[in-house]
Amino acid sequence: VGKRKAQIAAITQSSGDLILNVDSDTTLAPDVVSKLANKMRDPSVGAAMGQLKASNQKDTWLTRLIDMEYWLACNEERAAQARFGAVMCCCGPCAMYRRSAMLSLLDQYETQLYRGKPSDFGEDRHLTILMLSAGFRTEYVPSAIAATVVPDTMGVYLRQQLRWARSTFRDTLLALPVLPGLDRYLTLDAIGQNVGLLLLALSVLTGIGQFVLTATVPWWTILIIGSMTLVRCSVVAYRARELRFLGFALHTLVNIFLLIPLKAYALCTLSNS
Repeated sequence: VGKRKAQIAAITQSSGDLILNVDSDTTLAPDVVSKLANKMRDPSVGAAMGQLKASNQKDTWLTRLIDMEYWLACNEERAAQARFGAVMCCCGPCAMYRRSAMLSLLDQYETQLYRGKPSDFGEDRHLTILMLSAGFRTEYVPSAIAATVVPDTMGVYLRQQLRWARSTFRDTLLALPVLPGLDRYLTLDAIGQNVGLLLLALSVLTGIGQFVLTATVPWWTILIIGSMTLVRCSVVAYRARELRFLGFALHTLVNIFLLIPLKAYALCTLSNS
């Protein structure tokens, strides 16, 4: 009957103060439980997530790319959000929750609807937003390492990204009433993540339009996107002390030619399961 029903059954039959959610394809470092539990000593913290890595990183060029994508998602996005007390999505592969808080939210969690239909994906993001709406903080613990299996073919990766895109769009709407009660950085973050994607799509469409209508190459568009990519990858390579992150520039091509059209499709099909 799905992950959400299974979670609810497990939570209601449990007795511990803390609940650890782990995906079936995830391997935890030996100290993950203790490090997440230590963060949960603060009663204001309702949930905490660890750092995700790809356990099959070396399999293909795509798994290497996704591993770098996870590093950025954890150590830039989640780390910045945690600095202001509200990680917006405690990821499913490795997240710890306060049981008493979860019990008070289970009815809302179980009965989530979208346009009258039961929601059957995006459990981690929705549960995190419920935690924030209940007044709890959510945290990121970079030293709690969890390795998870990531897609090794483009078809599987795009299906995953389609689910995630629909979940993100749905729960961004759900999070809007919560944002005024959080630090102003979180509002800026939410705007930046959505408007930034829109501006990139607009830039790409404008460049394509220029090429079609005038038969000239949109060099300025290519130069600016390329420069921003180079700056971003260089900063991350410096922060991570790993030159491999320069290769993350390849993700810009995946983003422009595959993920932007996919996210546009997701936005038009939000009701689909």
